[in-house]
Amino acid sequence: MPTKPSARLAALTVAAVCSAASTVVLTSPAHADSVRIHDIQGDTRISPLAGRQVADVAGIVTGVRTYGSSRGFWIQDPEPDADPATSEGVFVYTGSTPQGVAVGDAVTVSGTVTEYVPGGLTSGNQSLTQISRPTVTVTSSGNALPAPVTLDARSVPAAYTPDGDPAAGGSVNGLRLRPSRYALDRYESLEGMHVRVADTRVVGATDPYTELWVTVKPWENRTPRGGTVYGSYDDQNTGRLQIQSLGPAADFPDANVGDRLAGTTSGPLDYNQFGGYTLVANELGTLRQRGPARETTRKQHARELAVATYNVENLDPSDDTFAAHAAAIVDHLRSPDIVALEEIQDNSGATDDGTVAADLTLAKLIEAVEAAGGPRYAWRSVDPADKADGGQPGGNIRQAFLYNPERVSFTDRAGGDATTPVGVTKVRGKAALTHSPGRIDPAAAAFEDSRKPLAGEFVFRGRTVIVIANHFASKGGDQALTSQFQPPARSSETQRHLQAQAVHDFTAEVLKTQKNAHVVALGDINDFEFSRTTKILQGDGVLWPAIKSLPKSERYSYVYQGNSQVLDQILISPSIRRGCAFSYDSVHINAEFHDQISDHDPQVLRFRP
Repeated sequence: MPTKPSARLAALTVAAVCSAASTVVLTSPAHADSVRIHDIQGDTRISPLAGRQVADVAGIVTGVRTYGSSRGFWIQDPEPDADPATSEGVFVYTGSTPQGVAVGDAVTVSGTVTEYVPGGLTSGNQSLTQISRPTVTVTSSGNALPAPVTLDARSVPAAYTPDGDPAAGGSVNGLRLRPSRYALDRYESLEGMHVRVADTRVVGATDPYTELWVTVKPWENRTPRGGTVYGSYDDQNTGRLQIQSLGPAADFPDANVGDRLAGTTSGPLDYNQFGGYTLVANELGTLRQRGPARETTRKQHARELAVATYNVENLDPSDDTFAAHAAAIVDHLRSPDIVALEEIQDNSGATDDGTVAADLTLAKLIEAVEAAGGPRYAWRSVDPADKADGGQPGGNIRQAFLYNPERVSFTDRAGGDATTPVGVTKVRGKAALTHSPGRIDPAAAAFEDSRKPLAGEFVFRGRTVIVIANHFASKGGDQALTSQFQPPARSSETQRHLQAQAVHDFTAEVLKTQKNAHVVALGDINDFEFSRTTKILQGDGVLWPAIKSLPKSERYSYVYQGNSQVLDQILISPSIRRGCAFSYDSVHINAEFHDQISDHDPQVLRFRP
């Protein structure tokens, strides 16, 4: 899973840059040194002057950043060279809030050329060329800014990036930029420069850090609801661009996917840890709220079993979102018969006091659902061992089943606990679980510091359905799409592949015992429908990702950095896929909205056993 807010704040602290005192001098115009900004930037991602002192670098101030850990200002040379690979802008890092400079000032800057890596050297991120420890001379004020470079479908190439140099460990840093061929090279060639976008569609909602994402390519893999779908490792959606603002946070628009920023949005082009290339706006377009409303799925028919998965994002009794989650389940999911929940925290939440029980969390959600007009759900789960399943420290997140006893019965078989593996047996000629609820292979290395799959046995209209609720290892530690290493490494896949194999093998054992058994494996798989993780789950026809029954443009449950993508899945056994009429819905109520109560959209499967 992408970095959560608490982890992000810690990362910002770790990524602190070196100390840099600055001096600002007011004076009359003077002759500039022969070193120009394009000489500093060079035609690769690393400055040819990195580590060297430079003097009297001239430029116009195009933006001033007074907040965060990287304070300073941008300057741009109003007289560019003829090389499209060399940027004419650069960031001047002052460390503290810049004093004595304003947008439109003509300045000369002396200091040290440095390469700052947002997130630190081990992050794999590209570096940002900047001038540190500056002495700044203001030569005039009120100057017109250099005309912004327009970013649009014509100016940003379709190809994302070249492969990195094998001799450099796969890094692209030493490669000459080809801005007419590759999108990342195009953005890099404009690093620090004044750029603009116009009349853009929002593809990533405003987040708590006052950021949003737009696309400069309106028809690039567009979803019916206005997003940009991520459907392949080979198509990263080159039109995506993060927008921040240099103005007050209170003035930043609360945008949803599908809304528009009308008019011009312009400012310096930055590069940061959480999103890569970012337009830091002096001028923001006007928000036009045109995005679609939250979705509501249809109610299951009397003979249909409705099974859902929903990540409720670290839900604990102290949260104020129970009524909203209940409304989501009752009004938007239409009260499924079985709901597999992920990220249920223990009764004391993130307080690390040894508590592992979550009965109060679940009871509070059940009461909220009933108050919202839904059924009186019952629940089943298995408490984890303290601090053994990952997630927020002290929270002891786990999966849990809610089920409507008026429609479905649960087959209880004692013996399931945090460390006892559930097995498969045969009861009256049918596949059955040795423990229900029970956990799959909890001692395996695949599930170290990660959630163990929860298996439960249900009966609907006389037919047994085995449901496996999953929450696979997150994507934390993977290199970003904008990494200096191309293609980026996805190191987190290793554990998910092992987890997928364990769930596949367990399901295969069920089907070996009963060929036509109904098995549903669902949850936050933390990987795409086209990923190796999903292929391992599928195996040779053991399971099938039901989200593939939707058109490609509708396959998503999560929005990350402007990419609408699949993380949450429901996979089904052959007897359901081929022998039952089924329907699938990814119910978009969270991921596309700035006021989301979870970062995941729930998924619903309906079928007739």
